[in-house]
Amino acid sequence: MVRTQIKSIIGAPMPKPLTRAEIEKIFEAFSLHDPEPRGELDYVNVFTLLVAVVLSAQATDVGVNKATKALFAIADTPEKMVALGEDAIRQHIKTIGLYRNKAKNVFLLSQMLIEKHASEVPDTREALESLPGVGRKTANVVLNIGFGQPTIAVDTHLFRVGNRTGIAPGKTPLAVELALLKRVPKHYLLHAHHWLILHGRYVCKARKPECYRCIIAQWCRYPAKTAG
Repeated sequence: MVRTQIKSIIGAPMPKPLTRAEIEKIFEAFSLHDPEPRGELDYVNVFTLLVAVVLSAQATDVGVNKATKALFAIADTPEKMVALGEDAIRQHIKTIGLYRNKAKNVFLLSQMLIEKHASEVPDTREALESLPGVGRKTANVVLNIGFGQPTIAVDTHLFRVGNRTGIAPGKTPLAVELALLKRVPKHYLLHAHHWLILHGRYVCKARKPECYRCIIAQWCRYPAKTAG
């Protein structure tokens, strides 16, 4: 059953893992193509980054950015967010999926930051995951972008790329994350998260990967490569 689900996500049977030499070549290619990759969520500080990532669950970065532009202009600290109130937060983000529950989580996590963390976003996964609405993936994004830690947040795109290419096959997002942490060369680990997500979002797409313009196609294990 799990293999069937993975096949539906990656578009082919789980491939044989790439060699370390091949993985080195892949990340060298990513690095040369985009030396300083950046996430696509807008934020003004680590607190607004945390809020943006919480809001991005089951939503597009573009949609989140549209909703948070006005929100972050008036509430860029936990104190301001709490003062704004849950109802007002909800009005600002009502164009985002699951906005009612997300507004509640943003309000509650802002309260918790004030009460337990001196209004500062914590820099450990355990502390981040104790906040409302924050799971492992969200914590990893904040640790990577906000604190420069070499973490990898496995979303649908990264899960697909890790499996489809053979860089880090795994049956679950956690398995892919742990495999990537082990297999990606350490000197590329800080940016690996962004390279893989952006690659999955714009090139290695779910329904029809654009293999004809893929910079890592020569090493990729995907058997059904597409032509332009």
